[in-house]
Amino acid sequence: MSRTASPIAEDFVPFATAALDFHRALNLPGGPLVTTRAELDSLHSHLVSLHGLLDAHACRVGQLVPAEGDPLRAACTRVWQAADHVHAAYHAAPRPGSGEVPEREACKAGLPEGAPELTICQRHQRTAHLVRRRTTPADLHAPFTGLVRR
Repeated sequence: MSRTASPIAEDFVPFATAALDFHRALNLPGGPLVTTRAELDSLHSHLVSLHGLLDAHACRVGQLVPAEGDPLRAACTRVWQAADHVHAAYHAAPRPGSGEVPEREACKAGLPEGAPELTICQRHQRTAHLVRRRTTPADLHAPFTGLVRR
């Protein structure tokens, strides 16, 4: 079995990157001043997917090449932290229509605003469960999450 990925598997990440760049170039200059909850939900979904990809790479590579796996694990932790911040921004954003801002603690109740609005919370809780199993609180709060191996 080869340790390198096939060329077909490598083609999708550049498309995801280009799509984000394209979205930013088209939507931010003339878009609303306040980020919508729908966009924050999409960004959160993207970060959670990126977290899963990095986590899978870190688990596989870390067993074979720890010097490569450690920085990938650190990147995975940082992406989770970014997803957590986007989740908090979602709850700070005004609700469509009313402009009301819900309390962050309402997320822990499951779907306080009803489906489908808080699928972000379900996604966040599922990923948080994985993060709690694979990282320590010290890892999540450390100013530097990577090991330096020489």
